[in-house]
Amino acid sequence: MSLPALGTDTALIVLDVQKAIDDPRWNSKNNPGYADVIAKLLAAFRAAKLPIIHIRHEEANPASSFYVNGPGQPFKDEAQPIDGETVIAKQQNCAFVGTALEAHLREGRINRLIFTGVVIHNSMDITIRMAHCLGLENWLPLDATTAIDVTDANGKRFNAQTVFDLYAAVLASEYCRLTQSEDVLSALPSSESGAM
Repeated sequence: MSLPALGTDTALIVLDVQKAIDDPRWNSKNNPGYADVIAKLLAAFRAAKLPIIHIRHEEANPASSFYVNGPGQPFKDEAQPIDGETVIAKQQNCAFVGTALEAHLREGRINRLIFTGVVIHNSMDITIRMAHCLGLENWLPLDATTAIDVTDANGKRFNAQTVFDLYAAVLASEYCRLTQSEDVLSALPSSESGAM
């Protein structure tokens, strides 16, 4: 889907792209190249001087790969923040719960979000739904996120692509618009003209 021209009312959200996601328990990803796509989007948003918000998950449970004092806590190399970019820490799956994210968006007059990160069936899903409830316009480039296999309480396993496709369909039914990273890049202002 084609995006409108993107300006300073648009922010790139980079959600939970931390070393934790490289733990073996996350190995069944359907879209293993998602982090390289995020790196391209980061470079383009930086060149256009548009807002970037990094969300870092700080999990209290030591068994989690995202444990706040564990080796998975740092951002992945492809998604390292640079000086001047906003970093918001969260302790819940939803990036709006117990954080300053909404206040930051309102203060910056940001009403359109481009969501990237992990995983579509967990923190991405609940954060996008909450953003919709707050009246924000949400876009999800499908090549900039991923899913993993999910096993239900009865032991039935759903492969990552099935999980991904289902969650993308549900999110697109009401909560966001689906797109691809190339469409996002095409909607950015050129580096010659700067941000709109």
